[in-house]
Amino acid sequence: MSDEIRILIADDHPVVRKGLREAIEVSPNLRVVAEANDGEAALEEIERLRPHIAVLDIDMPKRDGFAVAKEVTKRKLPVRLVMLTIHAEADIFNAAMDLGVHGYILKESALSELVNGLLAVAAGQYFVSSSLTALLLRRHGHGAMESEPSLATLTESERRILRMIAADKSSKQIADELCIHYRTVENRRTAICQKLGLRGPNALLRFALQNKSAL
Repeated sequence: MSDEIRILIADDHPVVRKGLREAIEVSPNLRVVAEANDGEAALEEIERLRPHIAVLDIDMPKRDGFAVAKEVTKRKLPVRLVMLTIHAEADIFNAAMDLGVHGYILKESALSELVNGLLAVAAGQYFVSSSLTALLLRRHGHGAMESEPSLATLTESERRILRMIAADKSSKQIADELCIHYRTVENRRTAICQKLGLRGPNALLRFALQNKSAL
């Protein structure tokens, strides 16, 4: 991940764009390089500026977020997409993920989750609002009746490791800091995944980033 992550914001409400820009640029690694008030303008700016990430409102004039995502794929533009929306419905969430977006963040939690989400997406991870974790797990085959992962099942030692994972520390760095063997950290990571019902590459990092404020 480069030192500076270049972001485009597309939303048809100027006040929303202003709030998003201010929230994003709190992080020294993130810089908003363009804003767009509709899907057509967003696509033009993505083509022209080649930002690392485009934050797209799903409901926009001319082209909605879905249409922009489809065109980005068609043109093979090297940008990662994050949908920003009021829609928490499973069908809309799944439709967005089917288009290959890397992030899905609800507007109601954007100010608290957006920076962590963008950093995760820039690092090649997927990020969804914490309130939608159950939808993500269901999508990856955990079953409709499975309960949402709970931090209450973790020991304090496991929570400490999870905090360090959220800080983007490797197993070796965690082992060195805690003065334990690397293999011990790996075993604890496996145990945490089993307790939380997490499967798949980077699932633990994604969970840690999404729940960073609760750790």
